[in-house]
Amino acid sequence: MYIGLLFTYGVTGSGKTFTMTGSPGEGGLLPRSLGMLFNSIGPFQAKRYVFKPDDKNGMEIQSQVDVFFPTLSFSFPLFTFAEEACKSGNVDEDCCYSVFVSYIEIYNNYIYDLLEEAPFDPIRPKPPQSKILREDQNHNMYVAGCTEVEVKSTEEAFEVFWRGQKKRRIANTQLNRESSRSHSVFTVKLAQAPLDADGDHILQDKNQVSVSQLCLVDLAGSERTSRTKAEGSRLREAGNINQSLMTLRTCMEVLRENQMCGTNKMVPYRDSKVTHLFKNYFDGEGKVRMIVCVNPKADDYEETMLVMRFAEMTQEVEVARPVDRPICGLAAGRRHRNQAFKEELSRRLAERGGPINAGDDPVLVTQLTESLPALPPCELVDPADDQTLPRLIEALEQRHRIRQMMVEQFHKTASTLKSMFEQFDGQLNAKETHLHDQQSKLNQKDKVIMNQRAEIERLEKKSKTLEYKVDILQKTTDMYEQDKRSLQQELETREQRLQRELSDKRRMEQRMQGMVTDTKLKWEKECERRVNAKQLEMQNKLWVKDEKLKQLKAIVTESSTGGGCITEHLDKPERPSRERDRNMPQKRSASPSPIPVSYLPLIPCFICVDLM
Repeated sequence: MYIGLLFTYGVTGSGKTFTMTGSPGEGGLLPRSLGMLFNSIGPFQAKRYVFKPDDKNGMEIQSQVDVFFPTLSFSFPLFTFAEEACKSGNVDEDCCYSVFVSYIEIYNNYIYDLLEEAPFDPIRPKPPQSKILREDQNHNMYVAGCTEVEVKSTEEAFEVFWRGQKKRRIANTQLNRESSRSHSVFTVKLAQAPLDADGDHILQDKNQVSVSQLCLVDLAGSERTSRTKAEGSRLREAGNINQSLMTLRTCMEVLRENQMCGTNKMVPYRDSKVTHLFKNYFDGEGKVRMIVCVNPKADDYEETMLVMRFAEMTQEVEVARPVDRPICGLAAGRRHRNQAFKEELSRRLAERGGPINAGDDPVLVTQLTESLPALPPCELVDPADDQTLPRLIEALEQRHRIRQMMVEQFHKTASTLKSMFEQFDGQLNAKETHLHDQQSKLNQKDKVIMNQRAEIERLEKKSKTLEYKVDILQKTTDMYEQDKRSLQQELETREQRLQRELSDKRRMEQRMQGMVTDTKLKWEKECERRVNAKQLEMQNKLWVKDEKLKQLKAIVTESSTGGGCITEHLDKPERPSRERDRNMPQKRSASPSPIPVSYLPLIPCFICVDLM
């Protein structure tokens, strides 16, 4: 049993639908896949209606009576397919195959069957009914009630595809004239059942039926409403498309984180119908492949970069491959031996020239034909011939006796062979039972080995993750050590600079102290000189004042003795002439007593020196 998922991913208008379907002259992924499938199983296909879906994601085998149905006819006016030699060499010839196809779309996070034949009511048309997801007995997700059509050729399968493609929702936007407004899923199922021990009929055992599946998914493109100018229903469709693609991206990121870091975070498959439908593929039940479609337009640069980053991230996600189980324990080459037996039987029948009963043994028939006596000539020439018929009757009686003897001998031999065969069957059954027990033990051992391998792979991944973390921590430590060394060097440099500055400051302080001392002495001498000069000046002024005071006292004394003269002058006042005024001594004002030099205050001198 093989399960595969192939989906196209890209921005709107990047050619995803064209990559999937192709053109009439050159087919895309879908017709090429169908062509390879039918080229591989062409001569081994079962009759139509031998396999029947059981509506539970499984297949049933019908009897020959139920298979008798009229064959459907299709017309194929759309595409023509050339015969291609591409085929798979890994096909079991001892099995019969049938192909079933289904086609669904996921629109606004609802699932619709595109192959469902709903009755048309022109008065009250009914909208299509959405389908629901269910889980089968093997915990695989499937669409309940989905139509599955059995096809026998590439043309018939592609005709069914186009019949559903006509119902798919497509709209015109500013970025794409035929923009897909939904995600489409075209599923191809290959039912496989082994032939019986004779290699002639299909083994009527449902447990031996194996169903392989290939899902071809055409994802709708992500788009920005600022560019598409979508409104109304188009805006709602774009929102649901972007939301489902974002959920797919989130699931991939969580899977990548769980695998690389050894965590066990829950993957949000149920947030979207797309991821919920294909959760088994991402959990390891099949192979997953993604085709990235890129538009070379410069306007799509930002969206294309996001698509490429997502594609780069998905390459780091690993999906475990499923383990194939054997279909049955019958010997190989049954179909080939049955075909060779039929060809030999047809050849011997042609040599005998007569019919063979269904119960006749071909070996016994050959012995009878070779051992019986030849018949005499049976041609009657004369009506009175009485010898030909008696000779013929005698020969026939002899042949009859010999036949009876051989039949008796055959029955005796058959009974002996039957007992031998029964004994051989008992031994073979015992060996088969022993082989089945050994096979079950081997399967258990294989399961243990697979679990151990899975545990080893998990531990290896965890070890790689831890080594990766250790490398990151080592690099971080090296960076911190380098930063520490650089900071220490910078600190030492600054300390040396600070020491130099401190020594320079101390030298500057000493120099400034010397300058202050010199300046202080200089100013003290200058102050002393100025004080002395001031004292001398004041003494001179006091002496002048004393002289003036003495002159004033003399004048006063003179005026008191010569009062009569003054009275005469007062009776007859005259304006003094200028010459007399000029010759008269000037009056001296009384001056205070001189202040001793010792009482003169000293004026302090302050010098401000900038030490900085």
